[in-house]
Amino acid sequence: MEILFGMDNSNKKRYSMGSLFIGIRTATHKAWLILAITAFALLTGCTDPNRIIDENTSIVNHNWSYGNKVKYNVDIQDPSVGYNLYLNVRVTANYKYSNMFVLVYQSGGAFKKTTATRYEIKLASPTGEWLGKGSGSMYSYQVSFKTNYHFSAKGKYHFEIEQNMRDNPLRAVSDVGLRVEKAE
Repeated sequence: MEILFGMDNSNKKRYSMGSLFIGIRTATHKAWLILAITAFALLTGCTDPNRIIDENTSIVNHNWSYGNKVKYNVDIQDPSVGYNLYLNVRVTANYKYSNMFVLVYQSGGAFKKTTATRYEIKLASPTGEWLGKGSGSMYSYQVSFKTNYHFSAKGKYHFEIEQNMRDNPLRAVSDVGLRVEKAE
């Protein structure tokens, strides 16, 4: 079977069904290739070059107990630059306090022993309005706890985050995490 294309009888081109199918298949492959290249460019272009680590750990059954320390290792390659450190927290709408106290343990590098520092994370305003980013019944927070911090030496640093509230377990806590980025 042949298909004729053209404006008049003298200008008509003859194509077989096989060559027409190959043309369509080639165009489809080109479209997929363009789509794949575009997706790759978008995904690699959206990475944060200053991020060293940005990870979260899910809290089992949303009940964070004292013994359940969230642990992260951070590899610092350049101690001459400053770093910003953030605590990541997600709570449900059932969280019953307007704040959260945590202990952050840090060791590694030039630290001969582990240091512990207590931080308060404000979760709600005095009127009870959640301060985090809400999605459904979840509220997310990323709170700076060290700004332009200089690590003492190149190497691996170990961080542990422990809840430090009176309730044990602390209910309605979904995720806890750590972000370390190069300061700009």
